[in-house]
Amino acid sequence: MKNNKFNKNKIKYFIYYAIAVAIIIFMVNDYIQNVKSEHIKYSEFIKYLNQNKIQEVQITRDKLVIQPKLAEGEKKKIMYTEPLPDQDLIKRLNDANVKYSGIPQQNSMIKNFIVTWVFPLMIFMFLGKILFSKLDKKMGGGVMSFGKNTAKIYAENETGVTFKDVAGQDEAKESLLEIVDFLHKPERFTKIGAKLPKGALLVGPPGTGKTLLAKAVAGEANVPFFSISGSSFVEMFVGMGASRVRDLFEQAQQKAPCIVFIDEIDAIGKSRDSSMGNNDEREQTLNQLLAEMDGFDSSKGVVMLAATNRPEVLDKALLRPGRFDRRVIVDRPDLKGREKILEVHAKGVTMSSKVDLNAIAKGTPGAVGSDLANIINESALRAVKNGREEVIQEDLEDAVEVVIAGKEKKDRIMSADEKKQVAFHEVGHALVAALLPNTDPVHKITIVPRTMGALGYTMQLPTEEKYLVNKKEMLDKITVMLGGRSAEEIKFNSISTGASNDIERATQTARSMVTIYGMTEKFDMMALESIQNKYLDGRPVQNCSQETSTMIDEETLKLIKKCHGKAISILDENKDLLNKIANRLLEKETLMGNEFMAMVKGEDIEIDEDCSKEEISKKEDICEKDFKEEKEFDNKEENSIGEAENNEEKNNLDKK
Repeated sequence: MKNNKFNKNKIKYFIYYAIAVAIIIFMVNDYIQNVKSEHIKYSEFIKYLNQNKIQEVQITRDKLVIQPKLAEGEKKKIMYTEPLPDQDLIKRLNDANVKYSGIPQQNSMIKNFIVTWVFPLMIFMFLGKILFSKLDKKMGGGVMSFGKNTAKIYAENETGVTFKDVAGQDEAKESLLEIVDFLHKPERFTKIGAKLPKGALLVGPPGTGKTLLAKAVAGEANVPFFSISGSSFVEMFVGMGASRVRDLFEQAQQKAPCIVFIDEIDAIGKSRDSSMGNNDEREQTLNQLLAEMDGFDSSKGVVMLAATNRPEVLDKALLRPGRFDRRVIVDRPDLKGREKILEVHAKGVTMSSKVDLNAIAKGTPGAVGSDLANIINESALRAVKNGREEVIQEDLEDAVEVVIAGKEKKDRIMSADEKKQVAFHEVGHALVAALLPNTDPVHKITIVPRTMGALGYTMQLPTEEKYLVNKKEMLDKITVMLGGRSAEEIKFNSISTGASNDIERATQTARSMVTIYGMTEKFDMMALESIQNKYLDGRPVQNCSQETSTMIDEETLKLIKKCHGKAISILDENKDLLNKIANRLLEKETLMGNEFMAMVKGEDIEIDEDCSKEEISKKEDICEKDFKEEKEFDNKEENSIGEAENNEEKNNLDKK
C-alpha cells in the first residue's frame, strides 16, 4: 500500500512537472519568435515591395519571411506576414527584382521541433533530476513524500561497538543488559509472562557516553540500529514531524528485532502546557510519538532508546510506564570508572610501561568520558611534538593541565610587579590550604599564564573520592578561595582584579550553604533554592520571597566575612613563610606539591630535577602523610577547644 501510494505521487509529480515545463517552453519560444522577427500586414508588404525596400522573400505554406533592405549601419531584421491568395505575387517579386525561394516544409518542421522543444525539454529534465535528487536527500525521500524520515540504519558490523568498549558505567550496562538478553532469547522471558520494556531513557550530563551505550546495546544484540536526532523530526511545515515518526516506526517494525535511538529527545518531548506561543509542529510530533509507542508490540523486539540531559522538561506522558519504562542514569564516572575509561582510550595509543593511569584518574575528579578521551589524545599529540614514539607520564600530566586551564601562553609577558602580585596570590591559596585541616593537598603552584585567562593557578588534588561534604570542609574551601586576595592585602596593602573568579565561586558556595544545604541557624533546614538543569549548568532557582532573599544575602555575607577574616589571620601569623614560598615561586615560576610541603614543614629541601618520578612521588607522599597527621591533631585540638567553650557557655547559662 505504501509503495503504491508513493508511485502514484511520483506519477502525479511527473505530470505536474511536464505541464509546467511545456508551458515554460511554449512561452519562451513565443517570446524568442517575437524578438527575432516583426509581424506586418500583407498590405504593408505590398507597400514595401512597391517602394523597393525588400531584398529577399522566403515563401512557406503558412507565411512569408521577409528580409528588408538595410541602410548603412542598420541592424539586420526579419519580418513576416500571412500569404493571401495572390496570383500575381511571383510577378510582383520579379518586377521588383527581389530574390525569392521556398523552404522545404517537412525538414523545417522537424528542425524547428527539435530545436524549440526536444533540446529545451532534455535540458529541463536534466536540471530537474539534479534539483530533486538534492531535495530527496534533504527531505529524506521524494519531493511529494515530505515526511520520509532521515534515520540512519546501522548494521552490527558497522557500529563496531559492544559493552567492552564502554567503561565506567557498570550500573547503566547492567540495566541495559536485560534488553540485550531479551533480544537474544525472548522465549526465556515470554515463557514466564514477562514483557520487554518498551523504552529506556538514558539520562546524564553531556559527554558521559549515552549514545555510545545505545550503539553498544545494538552491537551486543546483533540487531539493526536506527539513530535519529530529536531535532530532525521538527520542520517548518506542520505535520512533517508526525509523518516522520510514523515512517520511522513502520521501518522499525519491518526490521524487527531492532533498536530505535532518539538522541536529544527533549527537542520534541518538552512538556505541553496551555501557555501562549506553543509550537504546534512539536506538539503534533510528540502526540504522534506517544500514539506510536502505545501502538507497537514490544514482543516483536522493537526497543526504544532515548537520550537527554534535561529530564525535568520532558512531558509526563512520555515517562509513564508503557512508554519509557526505565530510566538509566549515565552519570559522571567515579575514580575506578575514570581509570577504566582511560584504559579503554589508551588501547590505541603507544604508552610507556611506566605510565600510571590511576594517578591521572585521581587528578581528574568530575571529568566525563569525552574529557578523558581528550586528555589521552592531547598527551599523544604532545609526545609527537617532543619527538617521542610513546606517551610518558609527563605528557599525560601536561594534558590534564591543558584541558583544565589551557595551554601555556608564552606571548603574555607580565611586569615584575604583576608577577610578584600573582605569586603572592597563588601562594596565599596554597598556604591556607596547607594550614587548614579539612582541605585537599596542594599538587602544584604556577605563575605561568594560560590561554583560558588564568595568570597562574594552584592545583589541589583529593586523596580519595568523596561523595559528601560537611560544613567544616565547605567553610575551609571558601577560606582557601579567599586566601589569594587575603595574601595581596597583607603583602601589598591593596587589592587587584585577579580574585574575581575566587570571589564568584566563594559566594556561590556560601549561598548554597544557606539556601540548599541548610547549614545556617537562621534558616535551619528550609529549602530556599532548587537546582534546575541538574545535568547541565545546575543553575539554582529561588523559592522564596523578596524579604527572605534579602536575609539570604545577609547570611551569605556573614559566611564570606568569617572565612575572609580566618584567611587573613592564618596568613598574618605565617607572614615569613608566605614571603619565603612566594620568593621561591618567583624564582622557579612553578612549584610542585612535594617541594611546597617541605617548605611548609620547614625542611626547605631542594628537589633534584633529575631524580625519578618514583622518588619524587615517594617524597611527596611522606610529606603529605606527616603533615596530614599534624593537621588531624590540630583538628582534634580545635574540636576539643570548641567543646570546652561550648561546655563553659552551657555552665554559664545554667548558673543564670
